Amino acid sequence: MIKNHRVSEKHLYSQSPGNIVSDMDGEKVMLSVHKGKYYNLGELGGEIWELMKEPITIHELVTKLLSQYDVTQTECEEQVTAFLSQLLEQDLVNIKESINS
Repeated sequence: MIKNHRVSEKHLYSQSPGNIVSDMDGEKVMLSVHKGKYYNLGELGGEIWELMKEPITIHELVTKLLSQYDVTQTECEEQVTAFLSQLLEQDLVNIKESINS
């Protein structure tokens, strides 16, 4: 597993184990059991979190989100990258090298 917090298109991203996620008024909230902290993932963040049940690339995340939301590809890539960076900083996501890299 990669411990570098830099988001890259060459990596696969997946949920870290040990988190409890619930829906609250249309948004996802998460409790990190290891850290004892709550996080509000929001609606879009919750969607990204759900897509990361299985390892997925940034490109795959962006493609799926573009099919569901009216947003430019550039804006979507920026938002997904920023969100993944925040998850990585909190050790809430696993990353590994993509087979295709």
